[in-house]
Amino acid sequence: MNVTTILSHLVSFPVLGGESNLSIIHWIQTYIESHGITTTLVPNEENTKASLHCRIGPAVDGGVILSGHTDVVPVKGQVWHTDPFTLTEKNGKLYARGSADMKGFVACCLAVLPTMIKADLKKPIYFAFSYDEEIGCLAAPDLIKHIKKTYDETPTYAIIGEPSLLQPVIGKKGICYVKTEVNGSAGHSSGIHKEISAIHESTRLMVWLENKMKTMANTSVDDRFDPPHSTIHVGQIQGGVATNIVADYCSFEWDIRVIPKDNIHQVFEEYFAFCAEREVEVRKKFADFKISNTLIHPPVPALDTKETDSIVGLVQKLTENYKWETVAYAAEAGQFHEAGYESIICGPGSIEQAHRANEFVTQEQLDSCVVMLEKLIMELS
Repeated sequence: MNVTTILSHLVSFPVLGGESNLSIIHWIQTYIESHGITTTLVPNEENTKASLHCRIGPAVDGGVILSGHTDVVPVKGQVWHTDPFTLTEKNGKLYARGSADMKGFVACCLAVLPTMIKADLKKPIYFAFSYDEEIGCLAAPDLIKHIKKTYDETPTYAIIGEPSLLQPVIGKKGICYVKTEVNGSAGHSSGIHKEISAIHESTRLMVWLENKMKTMANTSVDDRFDPPHSTIHVGQIQGGVATNIVADYCSFEWDIRVIPKDNIHQVFEEYFAFCAEREVEVRKKFADFKISNTLIHPPVPALDTKETDSIVGLVQKLTENYKWETVAYAAEAGQFHEAGYESIICGPGSIEQAHRANEFVTQEQLDSCVVMLEKLIMELS
C-alpha cells in the first residue's frame, strides 16, 4: 500500500485521546506483522489501550526510533466541510482528523516498511506508536520503559513525527495542567467580613501565579522560544451560586509551560507552600478552609536538544532543511530526550492545521516525508 492508502485507513479509526485505541493499534500490528516483523504491545492496566513497538534491522547499538501517537482530538463543535474520518483529497490537500497530527507520519513509517526490510540495514530502525498523547502524553513513559527492557541494544536517536513541515524542531517547553480547588464558607454577601469567600481566596492564588510568571520572565530567559520565558495561564474558573451569596467553593484550572532551564517541580513546591500558608492563616477564622491541588496529568518534560547534537545534523541532512526552530506545545519528544535518546521533532504537515476543523496534510508533505525516511534507510545501510 502507498502512503495515501495507508493514511486513509488510519484516519478511519475515530480514536480520541482517553478512548480505547485497540482498533487502530491492531490494524497497525496486523500490517507490520504481515511483512514478517514481530511487534510488541504495551497495554494499559485495564487492557483497553496499547502502545506498540518493533525493531527492523540488526540488534546493535546506534539505531533510530520513529515515534508517533494513534489518538486524535475531538471534532465535536467544529464545522467540517468533509467527513472528518474519511480521507478526502482536494487540490493536493488530504483532509481528515489526524491527517497532520499525526497519522500522516505514522502512515509514512508504514509505507516505507517494505523498503526497510529489503535494505541491508547496519543499524536498526524502531517504530514506537503510543496512545493518549493528546491528553497529556500519558503512554510514552511506559512505552519507553518497555523498549529499554525489551532490547539488549540501545538506540541512539528518536525522531518524533509531530507536524513541523519537516522543519527540525530542537526544543519545546515542559508542560503540566493543574486543578486548584478552594473550600470556604457560605453566607449572605452582606456578611462577607464574617465569611471566607472561596472566590476571593482563589484570586489571591491566581495573583501569586501571575506574579511568579513575571518573576521568571525577568530572571530566566531562553531566546530560542517565543515568548522566551516560562508561562503560567489560568484557563478555567468555576465558583459561586448567586451574586448575594458568599461562595463556599471555587475551582480553577491552569497550565504551566517551562523553558528547559526552569524547574517545573520547584514552581509547584513554591505554589503549594503558598497554599499551605494561606490555609494556616485563614483557618484562624474558619477551621474548615481548605485548598487542594491536583495535577491533571504528570508533567511532560521539556525538549532541550542542542544545535550541535548529532541528531540535528542527521535530520538536517535527511530533510535538506538546515534551519531549526522551537515550539511551545506538548509532545513526547521531551520524554524520549529525558530517557537518554537524542531527540528531535520532525514530521509532515503543519501544526497550524492541528486540532482545527478541516485539518489537512498535503500530498507533497507526505511524499517528502517518505523521501526523508528512505534517506534514513540509506544512511543506516
